[in-house]
Amino acid sequence: MTLIGWLQAALVFALVWLCVKPLGTYMAVTFEGGRTWMTPVLGPLERTIYRISRVDAGREMSWKAYAFSVVAFSLVSLVYLYLLLRTQAFLPLNPQGFGNLAPDLAWNTAVSFMTNTNWQFYSGESTLSYLSQMAGLAWHMFVSAGTGIAIAIAFVRGVARANVATIGNFWVDLTRAVLYILLPISVVGALIFAWQGMPQNFSAYTPVKTLEGATQSIPQGPMASMELIKELGTNGGGFVGANSAATWENPNGFTNLLELFCILLIGAALTFTYGRYVKNQRQGWALFAAMSIILALGWTAAYAAEAAGNPIVHALGVSGGNMEGKETRFGIAASALFAVITTATSCGAVNAMHDSFTALGGLIPLVNMQLGEVVFGGVGSGLYGMLAFVVLTVFVAGLMVGRTPEFLGKKIERREVQYAILAILVVPAFSLIPASIASILPAGTATLGNAGPHGFSEILYAYTSGVNNNGSAFGGLGPNAYWNVSMGISMLFGRLAEAIPALALAGALAGKKSIPPTAGTFTTTSPIFVVLLIGVILIVGALTFFPADALGPIVEHLLAAQGKDF
Repeated sequence: MTLIGWLQAALVFALVWLCVKPLGTYMAVTFEGGRTWMTPVLGPLERTIYRISRVDAGREMSWKAYAFSVVAFSLVSLVYLYLLLRTQAFLPLNPQGFGNLAPDLAWNTAVSFMTNTNWQFYSGESTLSYLSQMAGLAWHMFVSAGTGIAIAIAFVRGVARANVATIGNFWVDLTRAVLYILLPISVVGALIFAWQGMPQNFSAYTPVKTLEGATQSIPQGPMASMELIKELGTNGGGFVGANSAATWENPNGFTNLLELFCILLIGAALTFTYGRYVKNQRQGWALFAAMSIILALGWTAAYAAEAAGNPIVHALGVSGGNMEGKETRFGIAASALFAVITTATSCGAVNAMHDSFTALGGLIPLVNMQLGEVVFGGVGSGLYGMLAFVVLTVFVAGLMVGRTPEFLGKKIERREVQYAILAILVVPAFSLIPASIASILPAGTATLGNAGPHGFSEILYAYTSGVNNNGSAFGGLGPNAYWNVSMGISMLFGRLAEAIPALALAGALAGKKSIPPTAGTFTTTSPIFVVLLIGVILIVGALTFFPADALGPIVEHLLAAQGKDF
């Protein structure tokens, strides 16, 4: 571990912290329907969209109507992408002449991008046409991210309101998320990426001769425009198979820094938006503090594990950290930082192969996802996931002091706790059960890259990544029809089965009366509450996933110390 490594992490966190207040304020004003500096430019376009779509911007929805709109939009967009991928061979902007995707791969990919997972059982540069990349994947990167932000804003409204039956209008929230937040930042970022050397064209691939005399194709295409929304929307799906480890998608240290910054930006700023909505900024800062502490702990552990290196290699007389699977352009510190940030959020982009991390180094990204990616999380999903834990923590605190739990002046009763627990149980239910089934089926183990505990880690990581809509992979797991179908199911339920209870919880809170705080009210802005919230998150995660982790990365680490590898 080096000073430069620590400074890299400190710089990313500092840049994000500086942008939390201005972006958080901008988002709050935007979703409240206020006037911003972008209104003169985008306001007429927003109204035109409503007019064409026949959306009444002034009409709000109950939580059930909001949830129905989310599900309906998601399923229609799923069908659209599936049909596009199944017919791309007959469509334009396909200079390489790529064929149609097989039904099972098209299903997996369509679900993946609809749910903001962007899991990829293919290499984009050898599978997808430019039209599929832009009109299919990149479009979903905007609207799936916008959907996550919309759900988070609806949840925040439910927390902030009292004695009302509505939590907003999904179509308005989605439009504003894409139009006022995602698009402007993506345009500026794409120009910066193109300036730094990322391809942005519609050219056919460039054939070149290697030093050995072989012919190699250099991928081209509209990469820069896709790269920014890949990170900003915590999507993670790469234009090429190597993702941000490839020079096309991540040319240098500056672009690497910018990608890390974009991954954290919106999720972090939403905590300030939340504080503004509830008219108590300390509430937002308390969430930001809890998220930052968990992120810092994960980064420290992962960096220490990778810097310590592989004990099997050390036994051969080779010292130093673990550089296997890492780009020499970035090294151990930046690779560990990218792995932690991309899994603490629901991004899934990678600049190193997690399959090549040490056992403990690979455990940290896995744990980040097992905690529900509540550390800033995806654009929106991290906030409403964290608020579900807040409700659970308030309930636990109420039990500890022997009084009815309260959260922002509202009593937390059985119904609210049930909704929160339902949202939290989605991750273990749709990761542990499918992982146990895949571990004993021949179709599930047929494409593993490794045997033993590392192979089990590949299975567990895949389903954990899928249900959390993360999209990163250990890298050793190969595709087949079983994995394409089962992962698609896991990803679908991971998105909708968490969002619906979250919206139900928002509706329940919005309909409650607000009561003034008393001397016995447990404050949710104090350092004690932050520590208790972190404790609840870690304890729930440990009780749920420790047995499975013990069979994978933990036992692999213990065996590696004895010279056994997999």
